[in-house]
Amino acid sequence: MKTIDLNCDMGESFGVYKLGSDEEILPYISSANIACGFHAGDPATMRKTVRLAIENDVAIGAHPGLPDLMGFGRRHMDLLPEEAYDLIAYQIGALWGVVQSEGGQMRHVKAHGMLYNRATVDPELSDALARAVYDIDPNLVLFGLPGGEVLKAGTNVGLQTASEVFADRTYQEDGTLTSRREANALIDDTNQAGAQVVRMIEDGKVRSLQGTDVDILAETICIHGDGPHAFEFAKNVREKIEHAGIKVQSFA
Repeated sequence: MKTIDLNCDMGESFGVYKLGSDEEILPYISSANIACGFHAGDPATMRKTVRLAIENDVAIGAHPGLPDLMGFGRRHMDLLPEEAYDLIAYQIGALWGVVQSEGGQMRHVKAHGMLYNRATVDPELSDALARAVYDIDPNLVLFGLPGGEVLKAGTNVGLQTASEVFADRTYQEDGTLTSRREANALIDDTNQAGAQVVRMIEDGKVRSLQGTDVDILAETICIHGDGPHAFEFAKNVREKIEHAGIKVQSFA
């Protein structure tokens, strides 16, 4: 039986995402990417989300972002590699401490928003991200976009990596995600999202907005929880994955 990790960004209380949605979604995912206070979240929310993840036997990961609460970490910010290293290490370390204090274990790291997008195409930024993760715990799994610089940097420093694809985002013919500033960037229809996910897992392909098939490796699937029907979306996508005979299971 094929297996796939299903991850979701969580603990983003300073954004449009509320903790109530986290509680509903957690039973349907296998990995939680928890905001670390820079783009969203705060110490209390981090602890509550960690506890909920442990209760639901969901793997815990750090979700570091740019220091941009007003823009939810989705605006461009120029950073030197050493600055990026420090802010990433700071955030991972903060969540690591909370997880340890709750008797849990951190399993992975996934960058957020613009930090994720920029690192995908920027070798120096991706190297800073990978080194920060490795220096804190070389056993952590680093999530990144297929074919991007993050996965290359992670492999280069000796980390296990996971190729991440998206259930609710559309793709360009070069394999990158459609910018949120463009039309048709998001998929709102759960049937369309489910079909896209199953095809990425089983066939290793995704249809781009330009109408061409793009080769893609799916090892972990991201669903976003900041939509108005986040719970229904997570539930339906999980059901479609399992209906196709695919088991949802974390890397842990």
